[in-house]
Amino acid sequence: MIVPDSGHLALVLLLAAVIDIVFGEPPAAVHPVVWIGKLINVLKNAAPQTHRKAYGVVMALCCVFFAALLGYSVLYITALPEIPRVLALLIEAYFLKATFAINCLLSPAKEIYGHLEANRLDKVRELLPIYVSRNTSKLTRTQMSSAVIESVSENYVDGILSPIFYYALFGEFGLVAAYAFKAISTLDSMVGYKTEPYKELGYFSAKSDDVLNWIPARISIIFILGAALIVSLLPKKLGNVSPLNSIKSAFEDGTKTPSPNSGYPMAATAGALGVKLEKPETYILGALYPPTEVKDIKRVSQLIAVASGFSLAACAAVIQLAGVYLHL
Repeated sequence: MIVPDSGHLALVLLLAAVIDIVFGEPPAAVHPVVWIGKLINVLKNAAPQTHRKAYGVVMALCCVFFAALLGYSVLYITALPEIPRVLALLIEAYFLKATFAINCLLSPAKEIYGHLEANRLDKVRELLPIYVSRNTSKLTRTQMSSAVIESVSENYVDGILSPIFYYALFGEFGLVAAYAFKAISTLDSMVGYKTEPYKELGYFSAKSDDVLNWIPARISIIFILGAALIVSLLPKKLGNVSPLNSIKSAFEDGTKTPSPNSGYPMAATAGALGVKLEKPETYILGALYPPTEVKDIKRVSQLIAVASGFSLAACAAVIQLAGVYLHL
């Protein structure tokens, strides 16, 4: 087997980003994360009525093992001397791309923005539950806009930053780490609820997701701050952003959400955009700012797109610098 150098690993990451931006999500039949989801469904449906918390631990470990084995198998195959380096790059990039989704994160915001602009509120109420966990039947246009902005900023961590963070952190086994994280993230989205029938079954998965996102959620403040700095230099077609308020809000409001992690990127975004984000009867972030408007959905898409690019560049740079330092 050929051990990949840091240049190879960084190139895989950047190529994965290009695949994501240009092609978006692969078909379900050949999407590795869909395979993980199918395994979770099988194990979830086989869950016993007793000892569900213990079963949830075993279920999570089985899914992480499957995902990690999938990532390792890709590395093993692409490291074979018979595999051309260009083909190895493409295969690894394809599988790495499946662990993060810039296109998939921003496209729904664009769709919902269009419906809100056309005042198709019933359609928005129909779509929103896919992205946010709240009753949408009585939400106003302002609250709908807020929900979209919250979703985009929160999912930036889980859906983009965390997988590439673990890819960069674990060097030559970065793909394995990214897939192990993605297994926990997918488990959390499917069974990590505080209500029945998943309260005990998804307990371990939810807690593991909290632990794995703890550092990336706090690092996200830096990337959103950097994005706000960059956006502040662009023509002000979508309105001003405030880098200083971004970091101020993150420290003031980052702990106000029930989740130990989601408050940080959401509060940083609220400060950067200068808007109030509110989940009724749960939290208010940026209470002193004006309520959100529909146009703010475009603004958050721009901000998070830049933050995503910043994150990718930073992780690629870290991989390169680590390679130089460790002589990979």
